[in-house]
Amino acid sequence: MLSHISTSPFFLRPSLLLPSTTAKLPYYPFQFPIQQKRHRFVLSETRAAAATSMDSVAIENVEKRCKLSLEELNWDNSFVNELPADPINDNIPRQVLHACYTKVLPSVPVNNPQLVAWSDSVAELLELDPKEFERPDFPLIFSWASPLVGAIPYAQNYGGHQFGTWAGQLGDGRAITLGEILNSKSQRWELQLKGAGKTPYSRFADGLAVLRSSIREFLCSEAMHGLGIPTTRALCLVTTGKDVLRDMFYDGNPKNEPGAIVCRVAQSFLRFGSYQLHASRGKRDFEIVCALADYAIRYHFPHLENRTRSEGISLNTGEENNSAVDLTSNKYAAWAVEVAERTASMIARWQDVGFTHGVMNTDNMSVLGLTIDYGPFGFLDAFDPSYTPNTTDLPGRRYCFANQPDVGLWNIAQFTTALSTAELLSDEEADYVMERYGNKFMDDYQDIMTRKLGLANYNQKLISELLKNMAIDKVDYTNFFRSLSNIKADPAIPEDKLLIPLKAVLLDIGMERNEAWTSWVKSYIHELSTTGVSDEERKISMNSINPKYILRNYLCQSAIDAAEKGDFGEVRQLLKVMQCPFDEQPGMDKYAQLPPAWASRPGVCMLSCSS
Repeated sequence: MLSHISTSPFFLRPSLLLPSTTAKLPYYPFQFPIQQKRHRFVLSETRAAAATSMDSVAIENVEKRCKLSLEELNWDNSFVNELPADPINDNIPRQVLHACYTKVLPSVPVNNPQLVAWSDSVAELLELDPKEFERPDFPLIFSWASPLVGAIPYAQNYGGHQFGTWAGQLGDGRAITLGEILNSKSQRWELQLKGAGKTPYSRFADGLAVLRSSIREFLCSEAMHGLGIPTTRALCLVTTGKDVLRDMFYDGNPKNEPGAIVCRVAQSFLRFGSYQLHASRGKRDFEIVCALADYAIRYHFPHLENRTRSEGISLNTGEENNSAVDLTSNKYAAWAVEVAERTASMIARWQDVGFTHGVMNTDNMSVLGLTIDYGPFGFLDAFDPSYTPNTTDLPGRRYCFANQPDVGLWNIAQFTTALSTAELLSDEEADYVMERYGNKFMDDYQDIMTRKLGLANYNQKLISELLKNMAIDKVDYTNFFRSLSNIKADPAIPEDKLLIPLKAVLLDIGMERNEAWTSWVKSYIHELSTTGVSDEERKISMNSINPKYILRNYLCQSAIDAAEKGDFGEVRQLLKVMQCPFDEQPGMDKYAQLPPAWASRPGVCMLSCSS
């Protein structure tokens, strides 16, 4: 799958093409051809920035900082002030050349908008007083019927690979950034309205969003944060009071659906495609690639601005000519390494909780390593490495669960190729960036799987056999790992009692499979018995990494069905549960149940990109 070469100017050099992983899915789904190669470090690397000490008075002042009204938010707007703008300000779909953005006002039709849900924790990031959600005009402001004071709205210009094929200019076709808020800690947060109307990047679309997809994006943004996974956030969700025509299944049967807008929040919405587009347009735009890189480093990777040799690394590439890559001499190479490693860590965490993004196009990949653009995502129910939640992805399953680590590497290759094309990276530096991605993913993944099983050390054979068994018997991914903490590290347990702690998750298995699972549990208990950790301590530790609650598609659909009838209570309750996914939450067990039969219907278990 990943050996497909794009028609874009950006493609992997033949020596770096990745093999298809399809044949390996049932056994060990994550295979990196580069994972065995590691560079030899010549100098030590210290990457943590020196912590700034604060006296007790300053700490007290931060803790007591005032809660702000919407009118008191501190706008900075560095993106529009420092990067090249589109000289034309209109909403006509067109190619926007030599510019990073177009100023454009939200234009969504509104009729009595309503506040569906909000996030107090995101308001805290902005230092926004939670009482602001109670304002009668709050839904008007976040549907832009009443403009937000201080905002300078714009749509970002970027391109990307879609399903492996270069798509050229894409851009914010239905998302409009309002600007950046600086809080008292000098943290920078962009506010963006998704579904706010047409922009020059809307192509043939209307720039609007419907309630069902907006609920999914709002809930998953906050659910992923609850799981500890880097993600964009969501401040609020409002209905527009106007219907939007959508062909949900692309079958020629469009229907009207309630319109909605999500206010997304992130440190930045820069994507791999932000750099790819300008690199693809020739030398005149290479300066824009450099300006965008400088911007990202200045505001989001400031520790790279003044790296000294003692803070960096020089390493042997392992080639015959004994060449070396010195990341202290090129801040763009050091930056690309961090982008790669953040991406690898993010995807390792996806694999940890069974999250499948569904649309890992390069325009949906954040340079900050954030999960971004929640479309037809899905969490694993029955463990199936080939699972994809995206109906558009069905023919080749390019973005299926097991392929995500390899796709991440493929996308990093497109990103580094863009930087190399713009003469910011050498070939050796680009190769090293990709190698660091592979090493970082495997390090994080092995650590995660070790902790998920409560082991002292990584055991590839034990874990591979487990994943094989889970795939054969279609075991519920989340509930299985949560139940695994109930096993006691006692080799004296009678063989016919070994599977009792897993009875609720090993459903309808025959004698042959019973024997296979019994054999695995015996090996697992033997491994546990060598850790020296008590059953109680291990259970606490395992339950802190294996969630009880994940945002299953059927739970989203239940909340959507109620919301479309005007009842927003289930959206708010589901948000509350997903904010604490590792806690038992008495009385909330229904949110950990397996999907009911109706969840297999089209539009629930799998979705299209329609929004």
